[in-house]
Amino acid sequence: MKKYIDTVTAGDCIELLNRLPDNSVDMTFADPPFNLRKKYGRYNDHLKDQEYLNWCKMWILELVRVTKSTGSIFLHNIPKWLIKYSYFLDDAADFKHWIAWDAQTAPMGKTLQPSHYGILFYAKDAEKLVFNELRYPHKRSRQTNILAKDYGGKKHLLHPYGPLVSDVWTDIHRLKHNKYRDTHPCQLPVHLLERFILMATDENNIVLDPFVGTGTTAVAAKRLGRRYIGFDIDDNYVDITKNKLNNVESNSRIGSSWVSFYLGEIITLRDKDWNDIKQYFYIPTKKQDVDKQPIILKNKSKAVPNYCAVKNEIRDLSLFANAKNFKMTKKFIEKC
Repeated sequence: MKKYIDTVTAGDCIELLNRLPDNSVDMTFADPPFNLRKKYGRYNDHLKDQEYLNWCKMWILELVRVTKSTGSIFLHNIPKWLIKYSYFLDDAADFKHWIAWDAQTAPMGKTLQPSHYGILFYAKDAEKLVFNELRYPHKRSRQTNILAKDYGGKKHLLHPYGPLVSDVWTDIHRLKHNKYRDTHPCQLPVHLLERFILMATDENNIVLDPFVGTGTTAVAAKRLGRRYIGFDIDDNYVDITKNKLNNVESNSRIGSSWVSFYLGEIITLRDKDWNDIKQYFYIPTKKQDVDKQPIILKNKSKAVPNYCAVKNEIRDLSLFANAKNFKMTKKFIEKC
């Protein structure tokens, strides 16, 4: 087991999974090829349906075997295949959620417009499951920063940071621009994986991805202070991942709490960590004022890891200056 922890190994995922002990990892995540004729390096993404499903059943049951009784299994795919996956999982684990990730894809003709990917979330044992409730920032009008949702007379009851994460995710977007992508046909955003990891693990827990590709899961795990195991059949993808990991620090935290950052903002945090985290924000004195006054992270240059490297990509800072009735303007946001 030790030889695979905190490393990425080239090889067939089923053969490599067979080498791992039962109940040895805390979270498993799989984003397998979708059998849609994508151009991978060494994998044939065009199998007959039953051949594809037979292969999927083998690695899925292996994922369940190596997951601890307290652990989680996440499978990312299109609905067509996830429905089949659930048949394999129902006898071996406990269903928790179908997470709908709002990520519009290209029109396919004679069908409804595909507008989400699914993520099956199963617990190895629901009664023993480690699970952390998460929060994400309130959605606001882009022009005014006023809350997008009308909470009526209950705004004073709102959490200042944001609501609990539901099973429909609309706030994380696909990687559409080439400058953010590797030479891989199906790359996921790191902050998507960070959300799963924050939900299902604690510091130093082990996260396994049998289709690690160009390293998104391993990078997210390392950033959040977790251990990782990655497998991929393509040597080139493994090399890309290893190079990435050499430049990743375990520093995605604020105070003593691990969080997910994107463009200089915290976009996911654990609810149980809020009491530690809230001291790092400017928060309106009156609770109901959260309607018009977003909370602001103090001293970004010190609070946000590698802030100098990402500040040029932060395009939304001008919104603070344009917000009506909002006194906390950009003067509170410190530059490098």
